[in-house]
Amino acid sequence: MRTLTELAPEASQQAPSLRAETGSGAAGQSRIHESAVKHVTGRAAYIDDIPCPADTLHLALGLSPVAHGRLTRLDLEKVKAAPGVVDVITIVDVPGHTDIGPVFPGDPLFVDDEISYVGQVIFAVAAESYQAARRAVTLAVVEIDEQPASLDPVAAAERGDFVRPTHHHQSGDWEQALRDATYVLEGEQFVGGQEHFYLEGQACLVTPSEDEGVVIHTSNQHPSETQKLVAEVLDIPFHAVTAEMRRMGGGFGGKETQASPWACIAALVARRTGRAAKLRLPRAEDMRATGKRHPFHNRYRLGIDDQGVLVGGEITVIGDCGYSPDLSDAVVDRAMFHSDNAYSLGQARVTGHRAKTHTASNTAFRGFGGPQGVMIIEQVMDDIARHIGEDPLTVRKRNLYRPGRDVTHYGQRVEQLQLLHDLIAELEQSSDYWARRQAISDFNRTSPIIKKGLALTPVKFGISFTVQHLNQAGALLHVYTDGSVMINHGGTEMGQGLHTKVCQVVARELGLDIERVRITATRTDKVPNTSPTAASSGADLNGQAAKDAAAKLRERLFDFAAEHYRLDRDGMRLEGGALVAGQGEAERRLPWAELVQAAYLGRVSLSEKGFYATPLIHYDRNTGKGRPFYYYAHGAAVSEVEVDTLSGEYRVSRVDILHDVGDSLNPAIDIGQIEGAFIQGMGWMTSEELKWNDAGRLVSDGPATYKIPAFGDLPPVMNVKLLEGHPNSQASIYRSKAVGEPPFMLGISVWSALRDALASLADYRVAPQLDTPATPERVLMVAQALRDAQGAA
Repeated sequence: MRTLTELAPEASQQAPSLRAETGSGAAGQSRIHESAVKHVTGRAAYIDDIPCPADTLHLALGLSPVAHGRLTRLDLEKVKAAPGVVDVITIVDVPGHTDIGPVFPGDPLFVDDEISYVGQVIFAVAAESYQAARRAVTLAVVEIDEQPASLDPVAAAERGDFVRPTHHHQSGDWEQALRDATYVLEGEQFVGGQEHFYLEGQACLVTPSEDEGVVIHTSNQHPSETQKLVAEVLDIPFHAVTAEMRRMGGGFGGKETQASPWACIAALVARRTGRAAKLRLPRAEDMRATGKRHPFHNRYRLGIDDQGVLVGGEITVIGDCGYSPDLSDAVVDRAMFHSDNAYSLGQARVTGHRAKTHTASNTAFRGFGGPQGVMIIEQVMDDIARHIGEDPLTVRKRNLYRPGRDVTHYGQRVEQLQLLHDLIAELEQSSDYWARRQAISDFNRTSPIIKKGLALTPVKFGISFTVQHLNQAGALLHVYTDGSVMINHGGTEMGQGLHTKVCQVVARELGLDIERVRITATRTDKVPNTSPTAASSGADLNGQAAKDAAAKLRERLFDFAAEHYRLDRDGMRLEGGALVAGQGEAERRLPWAELVQAAYLGRVSLSEKGFYATPLIHYDRNTGKGRPFYYYAHGAAVSEVEVDTLSGEYRVSRVDILHDVGDSLNPAIDIGQIEGAFIQGMGWMTSEELKWNDAGRLVSDGPATYKIPAFGDLPPVMNVKLLEGHPNSQASIYRSKAVGEPPFMLGISVWSALRDALASLADYRVAPQLDTPATPERVLMVAQALRDAQGAA
């Protein structure tokens, strides 16, 4: 079998220290993804690759064509009589719960009376073939009393139309801080949403099991929640439902809560007909029927001193939540928590509104509201710089958390204070920031059309679920009599390398080569009551649970070996595939397989479960204070752009990233996560534009109209490095830090660099208003407005 290095030799040549496999492959060493070869050869099985039973029914959905109204007539007789149709279901066919809201009610499985967005499910058709089901859907007679749709979240907030109550954080007397400030600055911004655009769309295959149960194969970040919701919809016990998930073709948050409705619908059909049921959404339907990253409308009024240092004020964030709560309470909370990013706000109040609109319910997306909160304070830093005539990096450094200003607006003390200062200083030097700043200023003075921009933006991102009870995980470990090891845990693999890292943890704990450790599909009948794989916590939680299981089994084997072989228990260890006891000449080595065989014959259990719950974290919503995060991950990026101010077109010419992952579990995978997160963040900032028409219909519903970054959009120079010598100050898994979400926000540096280039049109005296995504059209309009203003002056 060819290795990944053989398939892509140039990758290993570029960075051999990170890309090459090293040692045993245990945690802390670079190792390719456990499914890498399957990925690149097309042998990795996804939901649509699972062989279906011969009698499988295929589902299609009848979706609402209007954003708001009342269903006045639904005639499905022609649908039922269509060729190949076996079953048609609506809200009246649900035996159990009809509302599948994941946290709060508000998400009906099917339309009952009120229609709340274009793409809402009215009915489902099950037929002998996918084509037959799709054709039958079009025969339905659907009459709707269409009503005006609410599509403006700011207007909704002004009239108090919320999916959840408004929340506040407050630290000190923010009004007095504004009165005492040397300058008071005000601003606002629109931050666009983002489509998950996972390569594998929403899909599931459900088979009926014995008695009343079902087995669900699902592309899903939260199998336990799907298990619960399916059981409630079918009105059966949770243990009658088994959800299995081997891998996803991408998730990014879009399959945390919004993979469940399709499993519920397919399970209904499977139980009603006694046949397997498969549901897969076409891309356009997937995009219309599922939620996005929340668009945000943010504004600030903040006071600064004559050095541009924040003294206090207020920040308001309005999240466009769509028609129902879904996860919006926590998403807007996260935006509030991160509205400071890396900077001390001083005496401040942060307010978060959860506006209701008639669109699909917006949901989790990499960063979970954090990026939208970070955006407002990064605009503030640029705005301050233009106001006082300093470089934006200088202003950012002055405002970083520091001794005496080390407590957030929600009451958490920031640890590792010096880390971000050191990280920025190292990146500032390695990227040659100040020499490039001078060169860019010189270039812009003599170039009337093409303008260059440069920006360094940091990130401080809190790691933990902000809902406390989700910060737990379990694992199940089996050792077989030949010495091979099987690990199962509650996390899900969506390409991010979680399974690889968990195998590495077990290999390290048991002193084995990683080739002896294998992972199995996530299943609710192996590890129950699991949390979603989200909040960057997958390796933190599940790695610790796997470590707990392996450590308990290791200690049991030590006890057995000490008695059975009469070895000294103290100093006993597992390394290099053997049990090692004693020192020097008295050292004795026992091969792992021999130890395991002897333990089996000695009737010692070779299976163990592990569990982990994150310590220290707490948060009181009544006071808006607490320690919601176990620790913070940090990073910074320098982006350089070139803008054609007569067309609005631009390119990102160079990116330098330095990121803090503590003591990395797998440097190669972590580098890949940072690269991918940055590019996805850059896409959110620049090209990924969601557009709805006046009737509330999503018109950017496919790759022809929704533009994720392509190969040609990659910066020709992209330097990515992990910060070394800074292990996590908290007792995380081997002192590593989460890497999934934090680097996403490094893409904000591209937006800030675009603002920097545009500011040169006004001799850097004006901070241009640039909403996102900063498409060439938006960039052109800002450039023209700045030129007009300069001409008028």
